[in-house]
Amino acid sequence: MSTVYLFGAYPIDVLSFFATVALVFGLLVGSFLNVCIARMPEDRSIVHPPSHCPSCGGGIKPYDNIPVVSWLLLRGRCRSCGNPISSLYPTIELLTGLIALLLFWRLVPDHTHIDLAHGAAFFFYFSIAAMLVVSSYIDIQHQIIPDELSIYAVPYAVGGIALLEWLGYPFLLPFPEGTGATYWQLSVLGAFFGGGLLFSVGMLWWVFRRYEGMGMGDVKLLALIGAVVGPFPGLVFVIILSSVSAVIVGAPLSWVSGRGWRYALPYGPFLALGTLLWMLHGPEMVEVYFRFLQRTYPAGNIAF
Repeated sequence: MSTVYLFGAYPIDVLSFFATVALVFGLLVGSFLNVCIARMPEDRSIVHPPSHCPSCGGGIKPYDNIPVVSWLLLRGRCRSCGNPISSLYPTIELLTGLIALLLFWRLVPDHTHIDLAHGAAFFFYFSIAAMLVVSSYIDIQHQIIPDELSIYAVPYAVGGIALLEWLGYPFLLPFPEGTGATYWQLSVLGAFFGGGLLFSVGMLWWVFRRYEGMGMGDVKLLALIGAVVGPFPGLVFVIILSSVSAVIVGAPLSWVSGRGWRYALPYGPFLALGTLLWMLHGPEMVEVYFRFLQRTYPAGNIAF
């Protein structure tokens, strides 16, 4: 059944309905992510006190806390004190909503895939994407990545992979064939190689350059990413994409700053970008740009 009747009278495509739900859900989660971005670097609770104006401290009413819409209606200002409210808030909400919609379209290609396994996959991968959004903005603003969004989340990632395997999710984004390992075991290996590889790179940089070139926050974040995408080809794809994008962005910035290789560029956002691209278009990008990784895909199984 591909059509339902809204309020018993208005026909609507099932897939479009759930895609809209995913978008709205993403917008709402984005509002919560704004709280995490503002409070986590200061070790403040993300649940108490309720949302309030950063300038006057006045509480924000529910009707003034509608994602994107309230900010537009209030023209980017607090209703109580009139001070400006950063455009970062609606930006995060829109970004998170868009990610939720894109992930839904990727994971649920048609109405026949609307079931428990695919629903669980959507919530799992979207939750990882939400962590990446928060860690990226915190890394940009404060040059740190909270452990709650990286190494502490590794058991959650491994458990999520194990749950999806138990539910019978097809894992259309494949781990290597012929390993004889379960998906959760490969997830553990991905975490081990992800964190270990970046840690080794950072140590080599210190040995040859005698200053820290890689923060431990990046190491811990890549451990989480490895647990989600597996050791190969996903982890290799993410490292290549993040490195290339970091060079493209970092080279001009280091030249403008005049600091050269000592320019401190947050690497977390580039790791997040590579991971999101792998989730959304990994197999297609491998087929076009990274053919040396393509041999790991099962025949006829290239969709996420």
